[in-house]
Amino acid sequence: MKIGIGLPGQKIIAAARRAEALGFDSVSAADVLTGDGSPAMDSIVVHSAVAAVTERVTLDFGVVSVPTRPVVMLAAQIQTLQHLSGNRVRLGVGIGGFPGSPFWRAVGAPVSSRGRLLDDALEVLPQLIAGEPTRGVTLAPGAAVPPLLIGSGEAGLRRTAKYADYWLPSQVTPAQVTAAKARLHEYAAEYGRPTPKIHLGVHVVLNDEPARQEMNARMGAFLGTTPEQTAEVTIGGSPRRAADRVAAYVEAGVDEFTVVLDGADFDQQLELVAEARSLL
Repeated sequence: MKIGIGLPGQKIIAAARRAEALGFDSVSAADVLTGDGSPAMDSIVVHSAVAAVTERVTLDFGVVSVPTRPVVMLAAQIQTLQHLSGNRVRLGVGIGGFPGSPFWRAVGAPVSSRGRLLDDALEVLPQLIAGEPTRGVTLAPGAAVPPLLIGSGEAGLRRTAKYADYWLPSQVTPAQVTAAKARLHEYAAEYGRPTPKIHLGVHVVLNDEPARQEMNARMGAFLGTTPEQTAEVTIGGSPRRAADRVAAYVEAGVDEFTVVLDGADFDQQLELVAEARSLL
């Protein structure tokens, strides 16, 4: 069972080092640049720094907002990061969140037709990263093409089945995972591809009831769900309870996890998640 950690907005380097020391399999950088003053850092630059101070953990993107980046430039950056990190990149891509935000307007990113733009990018990204002649350019020397992960949603399921190695959902229940995995298998068969794996992103607060309630309230407001519904897609309580919830997701069909720690004390939460992992 592979479990990774979503990197926090602060003390990123220390967090990545600690996650690796505790035996976690990957670290993930979010790509949520809105340009309205919200704390955020460019995910590719974050992983460039993390690659320099770690040796083993996989560098996951959860996910790169493809509409905000020219595809050839994105390929060049990922190819470079592959070389610098020793081929530790796993490239999560999606249509991006917060279209129409100041950042999106400033870079001229489109609000509509983002799915089509992502599909067009997926047709050429692997070849560009590999250094094959594509769209009139050859990025050399070629790099190992990283595993591809694609964000959630029904369109994401079909896109994953056609192009990717992993489906990357979040805020889903075990029952929803089971249903989605069946559809993913059907779609992959249509394209003559093996069924992609499922890598779930889940928000966690352990042994901190006020923080858990705050997390569920915030996410419930964002998702438009009741407290009971929100609790179904987050993990709280003791390390033992967290391990049991993870086991339920595994039984439903999840292959890997990225844990996003919502507690105020990142180091303490990281230790508790490591304890939960040891109970699996």
